[in-house]
Amino acid sequence: MSAHIQDQIDRRRTFAIISHPDAGKTTLTEKFLLFGGAIQTAGAVKNNKITKSAASDFMEIERQRGISVATSVMAFHYRDILINLLDTPGHRDFAEDTYRTLTAVDSVILVIDCVKGVEPQTERLMEVCRMRNTPVIVFINKMDLEGRDPTDLLDEVEAKLNIQVRPLSWPISQGHTFQGVYNLYNKSLRLFQADKTKVAKEVVAIDSLDDEDLDGLVGEHADTLREDVELIEGVYDAWDPQPYLEGKLAPVFFGSAVNNFGVQEMLDTFVDIAPNPKPRETSSRMVAPDESKFTGFIFKIHANIDPKHRDRIAFLRVCSGSFQRNTFYQHTRISKKLKFANPAAFLAQEKSVVEEAWPGDVVGLYDTGNFKIGDTLTEGEELQFRGIPSFSPEIFKELVNKDPMKSKQLEKGIQQLTDEGVAQLFIREAGNRKIVGTVGELQFEVIQYRLEHEYGAKCEFQPKPYSKACWIESDHEEKLAEFRRIKAQDIVHDKDGLEVYLAPSEFMLQMEIQNFPEITFHFTSEFKTAQEDAN
Repeated sequence: MSAHIQDQIDRRRTFAIISHPDAGKTTLTEKFLLFGGAIQTAGAVKNNKITKSAASDFMEIERQRGISVATSVMAFHYRDILINLLDTPGHRDFAEDTYRTLTAVDSVILVIDCVKGVEPQTERLMEVCRMRNTPVIVFINKMDLEGRDPTDLLDEVEAKLNIQVRPLSWPISQGHTFQGVYNLYNKSLRLFQADKTKVAKEVVAIDSLDDEDLDGLVGEHADTLREDVELIEGVYDAWDPQPYLEGKLAPVFFGSAVNNFGVQEMLDTFVDIAPNPKPRETSSRMVAPDESKFTGFIFKIHANIDPKHRDRIAFLRVCSGSFQRNTFYQHTRISKKLKFANPAAFLAQEKSVVEEAWPGDVVGLYDTGNFKIGDTLTEGEELQFRGIPSFSPEIFKELVNKDPMKSKQLEKGIQQLTDEGVAQLFIREAGNRKIVGTVGELQFEVIQYRLEHEYGAKCEFQPKPYSKACWIESDHEEKLAEFRRIKAQDIVHDKDGLEVYLAPSEFMLQMEIQNFPEITFHFTSEFKTAQEDAN
């Protein structure tokens, strides 16, 4: 069994593409699917003759807004490797969904716009990758536009993202004189042809940059390329995959996703160097992927993927063993055995039933309300996967029901949407008032839209004067009681029943931290797993 599992593990790569909005992430996703034969022509978003919505944007509100607000999962084969690609929302308002998706992948491709360089959202996403030492490949996109100098961009990536870089491809000029990319990894040259919908096949293999053919192919840019490559090889250490696998070094590729350029160089190298599924931490031990017994965890829940059917799908990342259809597994949080008749694999909207899945795979489980994000399934062992925190929201609003006849629908809708991780829900016990916390304004629009269209419940949101949520705990029960009494108006519970202090301002928060040194203020909910371990 173990040798078979190992073979399956070696054939898998599970990764996410992350970026600041508009850096070209959805376009790059599409091009990967094109190379994998999963789609025949890419719906280049700017090309009106072809469908306007990319394969991975399937919620109605996403189509209206033209941004990815729900992470979707796509599997495709490339060079006999099964690649599980998790697309993430680029929009900063959906950062939390992206953070959680990063818990389910083994590596990341980070897309940077060569015109804008490293943007604030990119820095935040990179911090999450660094928390877990996730290996990162950087793709510098839009080289066909007049952008920043490649060397300056490399310096900026190192400085702002706090990671060493090593270029593995190099652009031959850029903007309107962009000629192509030279692949430093395998010493081949690919010349540029703007083709938004098909796969570029022309690769010119040049044994040496001294080859006279180079001058004929790229003209005046040949000498610049020779100088650039000599400089790179002189400045940077020889390529070594180990620091990349440890999350300390990011290989960098240049290209133009919309014109399908430089993408295959990166995809080929990715298949060669990216890690296959790795061991994962649980509340009691490390779980290795080649163990014979199945384990996995839920990192995302998506309700009503198909508007015609009221379904919720919980996305399960397989961590060890093999997942089998119609087999009973232990849901460790609620101590209940569940089996799944129609587990799904995904190609964007296309779903197919899977009989079995292996470490690194993502399976969609139809859910009637048993799952929350972070839940673990095993063959009976009592353990809980770690590292799926809630972060403190930045905007807080109270949910107000506008149709008392639909109270039940509203209650069910807000519970389900917050189970999905669209936002966080805090309950103030006095009057059972519900406060919703998000990272951005757009989530409130999404919640309002979905409550009305999926649950038939109308609501509005009233802003609340809070700036941060802090999970509180203390061994000094009397001090905690005193804090509760003084701050009764600002104490709420999250959906797991943990106590949370909603701080009106950063200044007030610092005051309380000073006034109550016996109380610990946590800025993510992750501490509770450590707390459970200690018990």
